[in-house]
Amino acid sequence: MLINAQSQAIGLKAKLFRGFSDPSRLAILDVLRDGPLTVTEIATVTSLSQSNASNHLGCLRDCGLVISKQEGRYVRYQLSDLRVATILGLADDLLADVAKEVYECTRYNCQEKE
Repeated sequence: MLINAQSQAIGLKAKLFRGFSDPSRLAILDVLRDGPLTVTEIATVTSLSQSNASNHLGCLRDCGLVISKQEGRYVRYQLSDLRVATILGLADDLLADVAKEVYECTRYNCQEKE
C-alpha cells in the first residue's frame, strides 16, 4: 500500500513538472513572474500567437499554476501561488551552475522549436 502511494505521489509530481516542461508554457509562467498580464500582453512578450497563448493559459489554469481575473473587458492572468515563481527562480539558480551539462546532455533529446 505504501509503495502504491509513493508511486502515485511521484506520478503526480511528474505531471506537475510536465506543466513546466513545455517551452511555451514555461515562457508564459516566466513572464507572469513580473505580475498579471492579459493574453494579448502575454502573446506579445512571448512571441506566441494569441490563440496559442490562450490554449497554454487554459492548460496552466486547469492545472492550478495560473489564475485568471476579470477586469472590465479584459482577463488578467497571474501565477496562482508565489511558490511557482520560487520554483522558476530555483531553476534559474540551478541552471546557472549546470547549464553546460544540461546543454550537452543527449539523454533528454530536447530540440528547440523554431
